[in-house]
Amino acid sequence: MNRKIKSTRVWLPWLVAVLILAAGAKSTSARQKSDQVAVLVGAGDIADCADISGAEATAKLLDAIPGTVFTAGDNAYEGGTAEQFAKCYDPTWGRHKARTRPSVGNHEFHSGGATPYFDYFGANAGDPKQGYYSYELGVWHIIVLNSECAEVGGCQAGSAEEKWLRADLQAHPAVCTLAYWHKPLFSSGAKHGDDPEIKPFWQDLYAAHVSLILNGHDHDYERFAPQDPDGKPDPQKGVREFVVGTGGKNHRPFGKAEANSEVRNADTFGLLKLTLRPHSYDWEFIPEAGKKFRDSGTGSCQ
Repeated sequence: MNRKIKSTRVWLPWLVAVLILAAGAKSTSARQKSDQVAVLVGAGDIADCADISGAEATAKLLDAIPGTVFTAGDNAYEGGTAEQFAKCYDPTWGRHKARTRPSVGNHEFHSGGATPYFDYFGANAGDPKQGYYSYELGVWHIIVLNSECAEVGGCQAGSAEEKWLRADLQAHPAVCTLAYWHKPLFSSGAKHGDDPEIKPFWQDLYAAHVSLILNGHDHDYERFAPQDPDGKPDPQKGVREFVVGTGGKNHRPFGKAEANSEVRNADTFGLLKLTLRPHSYDWEFIPEAGKKFRDSGTGSCQ
């Protein structure tokens, strides 16, 4: 009996230590997996000084959603002036300025090279001479482009921005990559529709197996099936595009639906929330209070 007690006293502390180490390793592994999940949330076409109620409604949604905020251009109307940023954007979405990574739209360039936009967002908007930049979010690589082509020397193949895009993609061969900017290549919106000027961006992004593209410009919500730069369905290697010009400016009707358009809504302000995971993503359109339209789903990185 004494030998059994003595033996137990020898191995019991060792067993406890092993169990503690195992529990710690499991906790660390779970924490590491959690750290790899990131949230990107936002919209475009946001604060209208003639009526900021829409921006107020979507800003209230942001208040309850952690993560990085994106803007898909046209942040302050009508002209992206310093006064409009101060009086209309700042009291609404400006509450989340510190965690916002914006993109520039055509209305910002109504004010002298979009200077008030770059002054307002500072380093978070990238080099003011370019308006395009990239950053890391979780395990994802995020690219922000400037679709005001005339303001940056063009968007055609061989332009400064297109060459920067190719170099950035080569320097960041992440499994999961997402890009956003203002003007969409594909859109069923009646006001603007397709913008073929930025097709070279799509060609580079498609060739690099980018998973998602987010745009604004048309004041509606639209989700496309994965497709190639020519608008042909490509469920294996295609890029999924969202138009999310629902930040608060106003609503505009759709024209004829594009071939690969899966979901459309033109009467609801709201946000697109993306949960970015290793090798996959979840999307959710979150409507303003009182509206019922929603859209959600999941996809994988190419």
